Parts: sequence; C-alpha cells; structure tokens
Amino acid sequence: MVKRAWFRTLLLVGVTYGLIGWLFALPATDVRVWRFAAWLVSLALYAAHIGYEHFKLRSSLRGTATHVAVAVAIGACCLVVVGILHDLWTVSTIRPAWLIALIVLPAGTAAPAFLGGLIAGATLRRFPRCA
Repeated sequence: MVKRAWFRTLLLVGVTYGLIGWLFALPATDVRVWRFAAWLVSLALYAAHIGYEHFKLRSSLRGTATHVAVAVAIGACCLVVVGILHDLWTVSTIRPAWLIALIVLPAGTAAPAFLGGLIAGATLRRFPRCA
C-alpha cells in the first residue's frame, strides 16, 4: 500500500500545483499580490510534500527529492497545457513557443525542486522519524 501511496501523492500534488497556478492567475487586479500568494501556497505544499515523503512514507533521500521534483514538473506541465488551451480558445492556434515551453518549463522547475528536496531531506534526517 505504501509503495503506491507515493505515486498517488505525486500526482495529487502535481495537479494541485497546476490548479494553484491557474486559479491564482484568474484575478485581473493586484496581479503581483496574487502571484506572490501563489508562490507562498506552492511553497507550503512543497514543504508538506517533503515532510510527508520523509516522515509518513519513509522515502529515501533520493526518492523524496525525485518524487517532489516530478510533482513540480507535473504542475508545470499542467500550466503549459492550460496556456495552450487558452491560446486555442482565444486565437485558434498554438504558437510554437508553447511546444518549447512544454519541455523547458517542467525541466527548468524540476531541477531546482530536486536540489531543494535533497537539501531539505538531508536536513530532516537529523530529526527522528515517527514510529
């Protein structure tokens, strides 16, 4: 059961990142405030995911970092897909930049998320895990 729990968590967190990015982009006023709020909510989700992987699932250091990075990449893919759908709805065409973004954005967000997961996981190793 625990072996599948990490995959469900990874998908749920990844889609939640995408929803956060999409929902917090909807308000047309105070865009900077909403963008900052999206960053804060995403940061809290990122920290909770690392804690869940470490304490509840007892994932290895590399496993935690990988799961967190893949979830972030899924969230980035969701945002790109939403952008593509928005373009199709408004201008009825997909710009080539979206196809590049479909590769670059997930990779560009997953790499720092992996590194942050490694650092946070190594820090959490100093604390005892729950029995």
